[in-house]
Amino acid sequence: MISNFNFLKSIDKNLYNIITEAERLYRDEYFDQCMVQTRKFGENICKNVIGTRCTTESTFDEMLATLKDKIKSEQEKEFIDDLYFLKKQGNSSAHSNTVKKEGMLALECLQRAFETSINYAVYYAKANSNILKLQYDIDLLITGEKSKKTLSEKYKEGKKKPVSVKQSYTMKSKSTKKKEGLSAFQILLIISFIISGFVILSLLLPL
Repeated sequence: MISNFNFLKSIDKNLYNIITEAERLYRDEYFDQCMVQTRKFGENICKNVIGTRCTTESTFDEMLATLKDKIKSEQEKEFIDDLYFLKKQGNSSAHSNTVKKEGMLALECLQRAFETSINYAVYYAKANSNILKLQYDIDLLITGEKSKKTLSEKYKEGKKKPVSVKQSYTMKSKSTKKKEGLSAFQILLIISFIISGFVILSLLLPL
């Protein structure tokens, strides 16, 4: 199955295995476990960056503090911020008494892990800078297959879908039923018949 983190396979197989397990957990809707796994991923990246300065007694917090003291660029600050986020959410999920089913939060952890892995690959493992162009593909996460459609194609496809809108008002149709009673023309016609009748009677009767 293809992963968003395929580029890591040739850089660090251990990191690749850890984070692809997190993606599998997400697909199976084990969101809490997914976040714990992304924390593990972040901690291992931290160890790799610190290198020989890291001891077996070093905690994730201590390693992050070491890296934070050496920040020299905005890119490094974002890298540390992402690692702090992974640590915080992973700890929260690991120590929670309930299963929260935080799907969106777990997705954000995977996306932050993705950004972290790109920074690690390019700036620390000296991988090809073309990796910086990669974007996290949610379709790939869910299906395990690379989408053949570009973002613009998906956008256009979305616009073509019909949108059903509820009618906000109702139109009252005019009643076709005629009013009861005689029209003015009919009344005039009846009066004419009556007058004609009287005239005819008056002619027939003797004076």
